[in-house]
Amino acid sequence: MGTVRAVCLSAEKGTAKQDAGRAELIAQHGLKGDAHAGNGQRQVSLLSLEKINAFRAEGAEAAYGDFGENIVAEGIDFARLPAGTKLRCGEALLEITQIGKECHNPCAIFQRMGDCIMPREGIFAIVLRGGMIQKGDGIHVE
Repeated sequence: MGTVRAVCLSAEKGTAKQDAGRAELIAQHGLKGDAHAGNGQRQVSLLSLEKINAFRAEGAEAAYGDFGENIVAEGIDFARLPAGTKLRCGEALLEITQIGKECHNPCAIFQRMGDCIMPREGIFAIVLRGGMIQKGDGIHVE
Protein backbone atom coordinates (compact mmCIF):
# COMPACT_ATOMS: atom_id res chain seq x y z
CA MET A 1 0.00 0.00 0.00
CA GLY A 2 1.11 3.54 -0.73
CA THR A 3 0.01 6.98 0.37
CA VAL A 4 -0.96 9.88 -1.88
CA ARG A 5 1.34 12.84 -1.15
CA ALA A 6 0.17 15.27 -3.85
CA VAL A 7 -2.62 15.71 -6.41
CA CYS A 8 -1.47 18.08 -9.14
CA LEU A 9 -3.34 19.88 -11.91
CA SER A 10 -2.60 22.35 -14.69
CA ALA A 11 -5.17 24.44 -16.51
CA GLU A 12 -3.07 24.56 -19.71
CA LYS A 13 -0.81 22.09 -21.48
CA GLY A 14 2.86 23.01 -21.42
CA THR A 15 2.69 24.57 -17.95
CA ALA A 16 3.84 23.12 -14.62
CA LYS A 17 1.18 21.40 -12.55
CA GLN A 18 0.33 22.72 -9.10
CA ASP A 19 -0.50 20.65 -6.02
CA ALA A 20 -4.22 21.14 -5.45
CA GLY A 21 -4.30 18.69 -2.54
CA ARG A 22 -7.42 16.99 -3.90
CA ALA A 23 -9.38 16.54 -7.12
CA GLU A 24 -12.10 14.45 -8.70
CA LEU A 25 -11.16 11.52 -10.93
CA ILE A 26 -13.71 11.17 -13.72
CA ALA A 27 -14.19 7.76 -15.37
CA GLN A 28 -12.73 7.54 -18.89
CA HIS A 29 -11.50 11.13 -18.62
CA GLY A 30 -8.93 11.86 -15.88
CA LEU A 31 -8.69 14.56 -13.24
CA LYS A 32 -11.38 17.22 -13.42
CA GLY A 33 -9.79 20.53 -14.35
CA ASP A 34 -6.52 19.10 -15.66
CA ALA A 35 -5.44 20.09 -19.17
CA HIS A 36 -4.19 16.57 -19.95
CA ALA A 37 -7.46 14.84 -19.10
CA GLY A 38 -9.37 13.33 -22.00
CA ASN A 39 -10.35 10.12 -23.73
CA GLY A 40 -6.83 8.83 -24.45
CA GLN A 41 -4.63 6.23 -22.78
CA ARG A 42 -2.74 8.81 -20.68
CA GLN A 43 -5.58 10.32 -18.65
CA VAL A 44 -3.61 10.42 -15.37
CA SER A 45 0.13 10.41 -14.68
CA LEU A 46 1.71 9.05 -11.51
CA LEU A 47 5.20 9.27 -10.03
CA SER A 48 6.74 7.72 -6.92
CA LEU A 49 7.83 10.10 -4.15
CA GLU A 50 10.94 7.99 -3.60
CA LYS A 51 12.05 8.67 -7.21
CA ILE A 52 11.45 12.41 -6.79
CA ASN A 53 13.45 12.42 -3.53
CA ALA A 54 16.36 10.53 -5.17
CA PHE A 55 16.40 13.10 -7.96
CA ARG A 56 16.31 15.92 -5.41
CA ALA A 57 19.29 14.30 -3.64
CA GLU A 58 21.26 14.85 -6.87
CA GLY A 59 20.70 18.59 -6.48
CA ALA A 60 17.43 19.10 -8.33
CA GLU A 61 14.96 21.64 -7.00
CA ALA A 62 11.68 20.03 -7.94
CA ALA A 63 8.25 20.75 -6.52
CA TYR A 64 5.30 18.39 -6.83
CA GLY A 65 3.93 18.71 -10.36
CA ASP A 66 7.20 19.89 -11.93
CA PHE A 67 7.59 16.59 -13.81
CA GLY A 68 4.05 16.88 -15.18
CA GLU A 69 2.73 14.24 -12.78
CA ASN A 70 -0.84 14.31 -11.51
CA ILE A 71 -0.40 12.00 -8.52
CA VAL A 72 2.65 11.62 -6.29
CA ALA A 73 2.53 8.60 -3.99
CA GLU A 74 4.90 7.22 -1.40
CA GLY A 75 5.45 3.49 -0.93
CA ILE A 76 4.83 2.20 -4.47
CA ASP A 77 7.46 1.90 -7.20
CA PHE A 78 5.10 2.59 -10.09
CA ALA A 79 7.68 1.97 -12.83
CA ARG A 80 7.99 -1.68 -11.74
CA LEU A 81 4.27 -2.35 -12.25
CA PRO A 82 3.27 -3.72 -15.66
CA ALA A 83 0.64 -2.21 -17.94
CA GLY A 84 -2.75 -3.63 -17.00
CA THR A 85 -2.13 -3.32 -13.24
CA LYS A 86 -5.04 -1.77 -11.40
CA LEU A 87 -4.65 0.82 -8.64
CA ARG A 88 -7.40 1.61 -6.13
CA CYS A 89 -7.63 4.87 -4.26
CA GLY A 90 -10.80 5.24 -2.24
CA GLU A 91 -13.70 4.68 -4.64
CA ALA A 92 -11.57 5.39 -7.71
CA LEU A 93 -9.98 2.66 -9.82
CA LEU A 94 -7.15 3.26 -12.30
CA GLU A 95 -5.52 0.92 -14.82
CA ILE A 96 -1.90 1.42 -15.86
CA THR A 97 -1.61 1.83 -19.62
CA GLN A 98 1.98 2.98 -20.14
CA ILE A 99 5.33 3.15 -18.35
CA GLY A 100 7.23 6.32 -19.19
CA LYS A 101 6.98 8.37 -22.36
CA GLU A 102 9.23 10.06 -24.84
CA CYS A 103 9.60 13.77 -24.20
CA HIS A 104 9.28 15.75 -27.41
CA ASN A 105 10.73 18.94 -25.97
CA PRO A 106 13.15 19.09 -23.06
CA CYS A 107 11.14 20.10 -20.00
CA ALA A 108 12.28 22.77 -17.55
CA ILE A 109 13.72 20.10 -15.22
CA PHE A 110 15.78 18.60 -18.07
CA GLN A 111 16.98 22.04 -19.10
CA ARG A 112 18.18 22.75 -15.52
CA MET A 113 19.55 19.31 -14.63
CA GLY A 114 20.32 17.60 -17.94
CA ASP A 115 17.96 14.79 -16.93
CA CYS A 116 14.30 14.15 -16.11
CA ILE A 117 12.87 11.09 -14.36
CA MET A 118 9.36 11.18 -15.82
CA PRO A 119 10.26 9.44 -19.13
CA ARG A 120 11.54 6.34 -17.29
CA GLU A 121 9.87 6.45 -13.84
CA GLY A 122 6.46 7.97 -14.51
CA ILE A 123 3.42 5.93 -15.44
CA PHE A 124 0.14 6.69 -17.14
CA ALA A 125 -3.30 5.30 -16.43
CA ILE A 126 -6.92 5.46 -17.45
CA VAL A 127 -9.72 5.98 -14.94
CA LEU A 128 -12.00 2.93 -14.81
CA ARG A 129 -14.12 4.22 -11.92
CA GLY A 130 -14.18 7.80 -10.73
CA GLY A 131 -14.11 9.31 -7.26
CA MET A 132 -12.38 11.92 -5.14
CA ILE A 133 -8.65 11.62 -4.43
CA GLN A 134 -6.72 13.68 -1.90
CA LYS A 135 -3.43 13.98 -0.13
CA GLY A 136 -3.16 11.31 2.60
CA ASP A 137 -5.39 8.74 0.85
CA GLY A 138 -4.15 5.19 0.61
CA ILE A 139 -3.39 3.81 -2.84
CA HIS A 140 -3.40 0.04 -3.34
CA VAL A 141 -2.20 -2.28 -6.07
CA GLU A 142 -5.10 -4.61 -6.92
